[in-house]
Amino acid sequence: MYNIRNTDFSSEWKFTTSRSSGKGGQNVNKLSTKVELHFDYLNSSLLNDEQKSLITQKLSGFINKEGILKRVSQEDRSQFLNKQNTMEKFYVLLERAFKKKKKRIPTKRSRQSKLKRLKSKKIHSEKKKTRGRLDF
Repeated sequence: MYNIRNTDFSSEWKFTTSRSSGKGGQNVNKLSTKVELHFDYLNSSLLNDEQKSLITQKLSGFINKEGILKRVSQEDRSQFLNKQNTMEKFYVLLERAFKKKKKRIPTKRSRQSKLKRLKSKKIHSEKKKTRGRLDF
């Protein structure tokens, strides 16, 4: 099976940084620790047409109007760690998009499970019958 992590996308990534919100005290006000990873998957030479169409179908929520796939991280106080996080998120996203779903093979109910179901239905039915009006 093809492992997407073996592909080096670093030449096609563009990173932008900005000031992060959240914890960090004065660190938040001074440093640009928020990192955004931008990937133009439609013009990528590392992906084939099938992979591009899978990304278009399955990851539409992460793609902007210009066709750029974007991942953001601002969890850590370090720009370096946030950059690592965006790269990890990117690979996880692609793995999820390229993973093939297993076809479900329906199984037959066992005889015992059918009998158990019918028995519980019968008990429930008897319980409801006793709730009717009483004739004197």
